Amino acid sequence: MSLFKTPLVVLDFETSGQAPHQGARITEVAAIRIEGDTITDRYCSLVNCGVRIPYFITELTGITQKMVDSAPPAAQVVPDLLRFIGSDTLVAHNAAFDEGFLKSEADRTGIWPEYDGVICTVKLMRRVFPGLASYSLGKLAASLGVRFQGAAHRAEADAQVTAELMLKAGIHLQQQWQLEKIDPRWLMYLNQQTPAALRKHPALWQMATDQQ
Repeated sequence: MSLFKTPLVVLDFETSGQAPHQGARITEVAAIRIEGDTITDRYCSLVNCGVRIPYFITELTGITQKMVDSAPPAAQVVPDLLRFIGSDTLVAHNAAFDEGFLKSEADRTGIWPEYDGVICTVKLMRRVFPGLASYSLGKLAASLGVRFQGAAHRAEADAQVTAELMLKAGIHLQQQWQLEKIDPRWLMYLNQQTPAALRKHPALWQMATDQQ
């Protein structure tokens, strides 16, 4: 079964803090490629950015100072990551967070990302599966029957769950609208519409058929 018209790369970072402008850096990255309806490749690595890991971050993620000190440097990991992503569409849960760190780290390397837009799965899931109690990654996964295959708040486990949620959303939309393939650009368009607008104006959903 074909699902997505073009490849997607699901991205997740673990970081030393909340925001790059506050001095936070990435500590771990996972990127998982979806082609059609299949996970086909992945890039995962701890990252040494030369920063101290706060105690609460270690408590949350399990990532220790020793782990990042012995990891490959950001100057190696970030270019490798950008090459892996290439010009595919980026997907992330709470995408503004991950995209902000990606741009900040890319700027440090002097290599600008070439990805073709971003899909936020928090926004997308609110539109595709409205009315759930929570859209945090763990609770959303539990609601939709997706299990973690590793520890939550580790990059690969979170990216894997996000990829599986993305596949669930794609299958749901494909069946609902009888689509041959889903264009990621349409999903970006849905991200920009409020759930209320989609409820009031079903024609916004019907625009999906224009891609056939």
